[in-house]
Amino acid sequence: MIIFGTKGYLYQLAILTLVCGQCGNPSAHALRKRITKFTLFFVPLFPVSTRYATQCTFCGAEQKVTPEQADQLLAQAAPGGPGQQAYGEPRQPYRP
Repeated sequence: MIIFGTKGYLYQLAILTLVCGQCGNPSAHALRKRITKFTLFFVPLFPVSTRYATQCTFCGAEQKVTPEQADQLLAQAAPGGPGQQAYGEPRQPYRP
């Protein structure tokens, strides 16, 4: 008897501030990556599919995005990206 199937993994990649296409509110959107893997005897072996989506935290609407769009959104969310300041930057020493 061989036991096989699939298992899904959900990763939250970033939180972005975008205007929702459903409700029209500027709100936080979670950028998520869902990977479905083939399993044999409950051991995940290889990915079957990978999908990206953003979900509005205001209304809960989910919108599918392409891998290229997800990469662009991640680049915008990266510290030091356009319009953002990187955390942990060295401060100027205090001199009275």
